[in-house]
Amino acid sequence: MKYLPVGILLCWLLAVLIGRGLGLTPNQIDLNALLQLPTTSHWLGTDELGRDLLSRVLHGVELSFGVALVVTVITLTIGVAIGLLAGFYGGQLDFILMQMTSVFMAFPGLLLAIAFAAVLGAGLNNLLLALCLTGWVSYARLTRAQALSLRHRPHVLAAIALGASPYRVMVKHFLPMLLSVLVVEATYSMASVMIAEASLSFLGLGIQAPQASWGAMLRDGARFMLVAPHYVLVVGACMMSLMLAVNLGGDVLRDALDVRRENTE
Repeated sequence: MKYLPVGILLCWLLAVLIGRGLGLTPNQIDLNALLQLPTTSHWLGTDELGRDLLSRVLHGVELSFGVALVVTVITLTIGVAIGLLAGFYGGQLDFILMQMTSVFMAFPGLLLAIAFAAVLGAGLNNLLLALCLTGWVSYARLTRAQALSLRHRPHVLAAIALGASPYRVMVKHFLPMLLSVLVVEATYSMASVMIAEASLSFLGLGIQAPQASWGAMLRDGARFMLVAPHYVLVVGACMMSLMLAVNLGGDVLRDALDVRRENTE
């Protein structure tokens, strides 16, 4: 079971690499092949403009995973930095940072992302900015809670007594203990970011045509459910497989990086 997510991700990676090697053309229009069912020439069928669904799905997974990776790295960095500062120093700084975090938590993350995207305008860059502005909150609160429980540990107190700087204490003594928790949170966050990107693109606030976004493809395919159900089913199945792989991968990494579990075993 633990090899299932790795296998799915490797299959996606292999498919993307093969697609790039074959020089697939996701934006090529063929008006003679509108909404075709899967055939030998179009393995997953075509869309309403006769574009090859396989090419567009492979292009869409590159965009979706790329957006998720960039947003996760940025929000993880910001959230962990804020959480470590709040948990280590406490006091007034902790109060201010957590009040700021509470303001962002007062609104549902996706709704706030939609509001930012609507204000900033559609497009890939604005999509990344909107998701980054709303995605750091969970990391900040998680890191702060863990830091509060770690700052009175004997090894941390010993490091401070020996003259270690706050930066060294946070990086050398806090982060290693937080690694497994943050990895699991990051993987779940990547899946959430992919869903958020697809949702914004579905609403027309994300990645714009002619780029292939899974959310936009679902929106377009929903209009042809009765005449071409393969359109939505193909894109939906691809999204499900990738989300499943990312979430299961987080569980596998959690078990592999959990130091306390290794010690008990």
